Amino acid sequence: MSKYNYDTVVEALDDLRKRGYTEGFSLRPYCLECPQLQLELGAREFKIDEVHRFEDASSPDDSSVVYAISSDRGMKGVLVDAYGTYADSVTSEMAYKLKIG
Repeated sequence: MSKYNYDTVVEALDDLRKRGYTEGFSLRPYCLECPQLQLELGAREFKIDEVHRFEDASSPDDSSVVYAISSDRGMKGVLVDAYGTYADSVTSEMAYKLKIG
């Protein structure tokens, strides 16, 4: 459990950026992609430092999760995703790493 608690996704992203999580990651079926750096990280090349879940009580379909991610290459960034959006479209290794599905 993280020692950081946020009320909104924006609040989480702002604080994570201040703490050095500056890159933006996109989830691909077999990796995380960092378009700004033209880089792909396989499941064994990154770790999840923090996970922050946000649920909209009025619209459960609007739930999202923010991952704070670091890699052995020295970069830190975030991945923002809706709950379960990619559960069927990623490899089992990536699903396990992100604990989705």
